[in-house]
Amino acid sequence: MEPLPIAQIAAVTPADIEIAFWDDRMEKIPFDEPTDLVAISVETYTARRAYEIASEYRKREIPVIMGGFHPTLCPDEAMEYAECIVTGEAEMIWPEILLDFQNGKMKRHYRGVSCLDTCKIIPDRSVFKGKRYLKIGLIEAGRGCRFNCEFCSIRQFFEGKHTFRDPGSVLEEINLLRKKLGVFFFVDDNITANPERTKELFRALIPLRIKWVGQSDINIAKDEEMMELMVRSGCQGLLIGFESFNREDLKAMHKSFNPGIEEAELAVNRIHKAGIWLYPTFIFGYEKNSLTEIRRILEFSVRNKLFIVAFNHLTPFPGTELYERLKKENMLLYDKWWLEKNYKYGQIPFKTPTDFRTVELACFEARKSFYSISSIFQRFSNPANNGSWFAMKNYLLINLLMRREVSKRMSYPLGDLSYKGELVKVKV
Repeated sequence: MEPLPIAQIAAVTPADIEIAFWDDRMEKIPFDEPTDLVAISVETYTARRAYEIASEYRKREIPVIMGGFHPTLCPDEAMEYAECIVTGEAEMIWPEILLDFQNGKMKRHYRGVSCLDTCKIIPDRSVFKGKRYLKIGLIEAGRGCRFNCEFCSIRQFFEGKHTFRDPGSVLEEINLLRKKLGVFFFVDDNITANPERTKELFRALIPLRIKWVGQSDINIAKDEEMMELMVRSGCQGLLIGFESFNREDLKAMHKSFNPGIEEAELAVNRIHKAGIWLYPTFIFGYEKNSLTEIRRILEFSVRNKLFIVAFNHLTPFPGTELYERLKKENMLLYDKWWLEKNYKYGQIPFKTPTDFRTVELACFEARKSFYSISSIFQRFSNPANNGSWFAMKNYLLINLLMRREVSKRMSYPLGDLSYKGELVKVKV
């Protein structure tokens, strides 16, 4: 999918500055093409690769700015590989950074401020021209999350704030794109966090006759008006973090408000009955989690004919309560797993009560089973998954893609396998 933050930054870049965008996932970066300044958006999983890219530019004496989740959560580390870092939300501070650079006064560290509720930025997607992204429009109606899950870095990044964009600005952006795109994805971590604001937005979306998907919490199943407005506004599917059905695990996650398996089954049935397909996510590796729990959730997922499911092992992201707790308990296998050459995607980077390799394998086997051909056809019979040509097409396409990705992703290295150079740090 298109990287929305890049379009946000492009929109606030002064018109007299020439910009070009390269997506390392899809194309080779022309390191020798002339440029004065490089900016990289960094997530924890892409940190090693970002430092490789920065090293190449450092060899060419071109300064690098880094921003995004990882530099915000690990500022000292990021400053080792970038001449400048931006922590927090960058839009309001970006023009100042560029002016400072032009005047030879760029600082080592800039701190962005929350602005979504006050600014009316329309992302500049012209930087994506010629790139083959999915025909999905990423739309932002809010930032942050009101929950405080132990494993999640969202609350730390947004400093506990949850801000909401002006509905008029959201509608303006959708109107600009709706004739070009088949579906929209609200990237909010919880689109229904503020029910009254959300209902106002959904009412405004009804006349536009769009299709959209988004992320929510399970409480929507108890709000009939919200469900009705969701459907009428064009909702096709929702990602919901179920995480676990074990009460002790949910308590440890700070997510005790989530339902047990019986209540979850009722909620799933209500949402399916409304014609909305579901993408639940589960997390394995907490103290009370067991292989029996993984099998129980797999059976639940197939029995309830869920659209797709994420069987994730627990990952301690830097800056989270989870990471700090495991570090204090001396449970981490690596101090910085995201920079460890031996660490691979799908591995658990800390000690678990059940041998961590056993949990890794159980997650992998659950994915293989859920995305088996027999499971795909069994779940296809759910009316929420086959109730329209749009649902049928996407169900089969996504499930077959996920089936292929299960083995392809397991044990995939971070960074670039072909990169032979050393990481070059900033000389202070």
